[in-house]
Amino acid sequence: MPGWVDEAFADYAKRMPPDLPIELREVRPEPRTTGKTAAQMQALEARRIEAVLPAGGRWLALDERGRDLTTMDLSKQMRQWRDNGQDVALLIGGPDGLDADLKRRCHGMLRLSSLTLPHGMVRVLLAEQLYRGWSILANHPYHRA
Repeated sequence: MPGWVDEAFADYAKRMPPDLPIELREVRPEPRTTGKTAAQMQALEARRIEAVLPAGGRWLALDERGRDLTTMDLSKQMRQWRDNGQDVALLIGGPDGLDADLKRRCHGMLRLSSLTLPHGMVRVLLAEQLYRGWSILANHPYHRA
């Protein structure tokens, strides 16, 4: 990732409180020079993704066909996650997206945007929205409704 992606993600992650931390678990994408099909690469990437997912956690795939949440809806969802004490993994796919079988095993799918966004931008945008969702829960002035 470009330096600005890592820097922006880290900035939002450090703002989060101890009871709602953001942890990035980056998974190496499959090399695009092996002659494998997109489906084969997605399946290989899915195995690596599953290896770093929290056991017993809630898995949510980011996908263009996922549920569209407002920022307020996301904040309410975050409250439920926090109150349930359950780890939540928000899965961002690689260049070819997420494996279909992995998406079926997820507890749901969320749409961050109807636009196609580059992976780094999604990482930053998601971190910002999680911080914004927390700020709503905490009555912090960051979010001005």
